[in-house]
Amino acid sequence: MDILDNHSGYSPANGIKLYYEIYGSGKPLILIHGGGSSGFFDFEETVKRLQNQYQLILLDMQNHGRSAHRKVPETFEQDAEDIVAVLDHLAIDKASFFGFSNGATTILKLASLFPNRVDKVIAASGNTKRAGLLDGFFESMSASTIEVMPPYLKENFLKLNPDYEDFRNMYEKDSQRMINFRDFEAGALENISCPVFLIAGDQDVVKGEHLAEMQKQTPNARLMILPANHGNYMMKGFNGEFDEGLIDFTIFQVRKFLEAQ
Repeated sequence: MDILDNHSGYSPANGIKLYYEIYGSGKPLILIHGGGSSGFFDFEETVKRLQNQYQLILLDMQNHGRSAHRKVPETFEQDAEDIVAVLDHLAIDKASFFGFSNGATTILKLASLFPNRVDKVIAASGNTKRAGLLDGFFESMSASTIEVMPPYLKENFLKLNPDYEDFRNMYEKDSQRMINFRDFEAGALENISCPVFLIAGDQDVVKGEHLAEMQKQTPNARLMILPANHGNYMMKGFNGEFDEGLIDFTIFQVRKFLEAQ
């Protein structure tokens, strides 16, 4: 692969600038990270395995990574609109999307709001209802403080952006968005007609029955539940260990889904 295929930059997005990185060439696949994280942090293993087949476009969403900040509350709708603005900036009419956690929720929102911009969707560990998350999730979020944020997420943020006030803003905006999570509108999933691949772990923060319900509601959806927690099927686990075989399997299935006619 020509190293010239790899580059990074900033795109205007509804009044702020979002940072992006592009790896490889081919059909565009937009990668959207989870809460508190950044594009490359969540998708490094995906990039290693797919950069020879696709043009991978990793975004840092508002308040995250190297992107600019807003003082107003975060919404999944705003993130979806920001992604569309980046697509416009890069002159991409239509793409496939791979989102993790909040990023998965974002791309499901995007697919319902902007169906003409979406080819296929891979939604990993996303949710669309408050009741879809583990019992006690919202209570623990409400009781949480910035001091107990996972150290690896804090280290990653401050490595990319050493401004501690920006770090605090990201934490507050992400926390409040989850504490005040609103269910998707009735019919939102039923109106997504593109192929959708739902992925999660059997020990995820998203309930298995919610994922099964999401699959049932989405007309053209497949579901894969893996022996995993919240994300170690596609990235480093909470304990810092890699399950290479599990990640290989996940990305192999992602590739199969993308290549299917």
